[in-house]
Amino acid sequence: MRHQLFIDGKFVDAASGMTAPTLNPHNNTTIADVAMAGKEDVDRAVAAAQKAFPKWSRMAAADRGRILLRLADKLEEHTEEFARLESLDTGHPLRDSRVLDVPRTAATYRYFGGMADKFQGDVVPVEQGFLNYLLREPLGVVGQVVPWNFPLMFTSWKMAPALAAGNCIVMKPAEITPLSSLKIAELMAECGMPEGVVNILPGLGSVAGQYIAEHPEIAKVAFTGSTATGRRIVEASAGNLKKVQLELGGKGANIVFEDANLLAAVNGAAWAIFHNQGQACIAGSRLVLHEKIADAFLEKFLALAQSIRVGNPLDASTEMGPLTSAQHRDRVLSYVAVAREQGGELLSGGKPPSAAELREGFYVEPTVVRARSASDRIAQEEVFGPFVTVLTFKTDEEALAIANGTEYGLGGGLWTSNLQRAHRFAREMKSGMVWINCYKRVNPGSPFGGTGQSGYGREMGFDVMREYTQVKSVWVNVDAQIPPWYPR
Repeated sequence: MRHQLFIDGKFVDAASGMTAPTLNPHNNTTIADVAMAGKEDVDRAVAAAQKAFPKWSRMAAADRGRILLRLADKLEEHTEEFARLESLDTGHPLRDSRVLDVPRTAATYRYFGGMADKFQGDVVPVEQGFLNYLLREPLGVVGQVVPWNFPLMFTSWKMAPALAAGNCIVMKPAEITPLSSLKIAELMAECGMPEGVVNILPGLGSVAGQYIAEHPEIAKVAFTGSTATGRRIVEASAGNLKKVQLELGGKGANIVFEDANLLAAVNGAAWAIFHNQGQACIAGSRLVLHEKIADAFLEKFLALAQSIRVGNPLDASTEMGPLTSAQHRDRVLSYVAVAREQGGELLSGGKPPSAAELREGFYVEPTVVRARSASDRIAQEEVFGPFVTVLTFKTDEEALAIANGTEYGLGGGLWTSNLQRAHRFAREMKSGMVWINCYKRVNPGSPFGGTGQSGYGREMGFDVMREYTQVKSVWVNVDAQIPPWYPR
């Protein structure tokens, strides 16, 4: 496959000639050397997108939608190729890539392919004699910065609604996991995507990402990543007051009440934190247990965590693969020392696996730590790995205070058979998403996003179409008789 930049419908070298290796997280070997975009490349991509925008934005919405539908079909035709590539580049277990990553990506393109000609304006009931109608218009050239944890899926979350709305795109995938985004670029021409509509620029966040946020000809930047980087995106966007959409960090509370279905909660809690090695902004990284069932729950949960098959992500029997980079593995492991320093208790894991075939990779065992207090760092800071912090509570009020006791507000869940409690917590949890008797469910039609330090704006559904359009109010005098304001 191609490892160059994708600009104006062609694969091209970076102007500087700079490349960087993308590594296999299973064994720390180089998969490919990938071109790294600089400012000159961003300028070239923006110019190509500007040139393509008039024709693309005026294309019939149904025709734009058909291109996205063809892209979904093409992706499904290449399911095995994309699944293996994503697992190779990110460490996702192959069974996850096959069953979740590729199907979810195709579903997103298909949903917004169908959305393209169904997102409409409105008519406002104003005074007699006037017609006031509202148009939803695309913004123009939008910049999109995609993270490394779900690169294939997040490429579709960003790209599909922006294209359905009629925008052109300059996208920067994460420099450590760019391969599936570049592979999508290969399908563009086959699907009839006009040149310049989509431009994909792997590159460093501090260079290409920063310049996309600053660029005076980019109308909006959509970013998924850390809260610290999100703040820098906001600062960089001020030059031309571009729109900003941020999906940032999280510290999800997963609350298990004394009346919960214990087995379902154990399985759900394991999925919430160990899927994709815990590298998910919505991970249930705080396991908040009622003291009456805490011991029984932990007995089952620890047994399950210790039974998870950690190994080569390309092995179909693997249930948890490596973290995506050595740097991130070291960061996750550093929180074990943080927990001990603050009086926490390591219940399981907390180290790389001992198997010889995994020693060169970026592996961490499923890790469970009991915190001394809800104010401990491991209960406040986003670890972003297979690392869950256990807390206990006595009353509903205490559980709610723990859930709302961080700066984040992305996702959270609860397990209970009490219907009143369930709806009360859904209302009072400071979170953009709440799951009841389940966790981490997503769908292209359901808005995804948070509050507080988790960012603002929404992915998915009709809400994201509003994020990628601006409203224009048009007034028509149909038969109103307007007397002169300054009669003479």
